[in-house]
Amino acid sequence: MSRAIGMIEFKTTPTGITAADRMVKTSEVEIVEAQTVCPGKYIAIITGDLSAVKAAVEAAVSTYEDQCIDSFVLGNPHESIFPAIYGTTKVEEVSALGILETYDAASIIEAADQAAKTAIVDLIELRIAKGMCGKSYMLLTGEVSAVEASIDRAKELVAAKGMYLDSSVIAHPDKRMIDTIL
Repeated sequence: MSRAIGMIEFKTTPTGITAADRMVKTSEVEIVEAQTVCPGKYIAIITGDLSAVKAAVEAAVSTYEDQCIDSFVLGNPHESIFPAIYGTTKVEEVSALGILETYDAASIIEAADQAAKTAIVDLIELRIAKGMCGKSYMLLTGEVSAVEASIDRAKELVAAKGMYLDSSVIAHPDKRMIDTIL
């Protein structure tokens, strides 16, 4: 049994809630997060066995395809994804800071997974469309070269979907800046 994470992002709250209900009725999955986000979109993130997550996401997307903005299923997500989503990551030191912003909610999780699997970095936070008018961002840290490689890979993935907005890497950010992030 392999663990997976899946997500749907819908244009409207009524369709999003109905689709999320369909997901949990289709397969044995757990809801990580399901809520309305700016600007009135609805997201649902689920986890469970890979086949269950695939079936649940496919059922929701195929039933409400005309309202779906984006969706994904990740098998074997990087272990740092969940703490970054929940905001519970513990980071002791920030050598370099990588920031990547997307136009949507779903692609930021895929980008973070790829970034974390590309090089030795720590995900600090995934801000999923909350207070950002539907946009999302991630923060990560590590050695400068690792952060650059991770951000470059994440940028490639998101740009291929047309969802890339902006990114940067700060080598040795000032402690006063880090204190506002951590």
